[in-house]
Amino acid sequence: MPVTLKTLFKKKREGKKISMVSTYDYWSAKLCDEVGIDCILVGDSLGTVVKGEVDTLSVTLEEIIYHTKCVMRGAREAFIIADMPFMSYQVSTEKAIENCGRVIKETKAKAVKLEGGSEIAELVYKLTRVGIPVVGHIGFTPQSINIFGRPKVVGKSEEEIKKLKEDFKALEEAGAFMIVLESVPTKVAKELWENSGCIVIGIGAGKYTDGQVLVFHDIIGLFEDFKPKFVRRYLEGAKLIKEALEHFKMDIEKGDFPSDEESYG
Repeated sequence: MPVTLKTLFKKKREGKKISMVSTYDYWSAKLCDEVGIDCILVGDSLGTVVKGEVDTLSVTLEEIIYHTKCVMRGAREAFIIADMPFMSYQVSTEKAIENCGRVIKETKAKAVKLEGGSEIAELVYKLTRVGIPVVGHIGFTPQSINIFGRPKVVGKSEEEIKKLKEDFKALEEAGAFMIVLESVPTKVAKELWENSGCIVIGIGAGKYTDGQVLVFHDIIGLFEDFKPKFVRRYLEGAKLIKEALEHFKMDIEKGDFPSDEESYG
């Protein structure tokens, strides 16, 4: 059965954890779907993971639409969320609603994700009122990398904690059904989660949340450029793939590939 908002809130009420994977193409989405991953986020992290950029800022609306369509073809059951890229929703409320509506219409995704807190609360309210479910994202927000300067833990100072609480409350009251907490101290995340009515998903925010999200390529060890503290690799995928490619190259050079069985008569 397809995962729906009703399904996700039922898991929250029952204390069952929600799984989410960020990925960008048909085959990885299909694998996630086949093992029962609850949610797939088509994240703007495709800027670093797929495009090889140093940050997420160059990702375009067209790229998010393209990759979300690919994921939708692979995942028939998972709840699909499309990340709204930098400057696709910050210019004006009208343009933001138009762009979010375009993503939902063209990709058939079930929700959009926006980075930011109090400053986007009005937009979140208006989107939910026109039928577009919204996922919020606070803590370290990659689209604000030029403000932060580098990836960092957010919520160590009293000022940052106060801001996180204000942003969380603003997003929840505006109608965000889910909020992602990224790189937030466990104690702070726990306090936000314990008082929440929405679904709370962590990434580097400790275990006191309704669920966790990681990037597909980090989970299976395909992305080797860097490894954040919060990533757990379940497979050294890059190592295995390189070994397979080396064997392929050797077999060609030795004349062992293709064999008679791998050739047409």
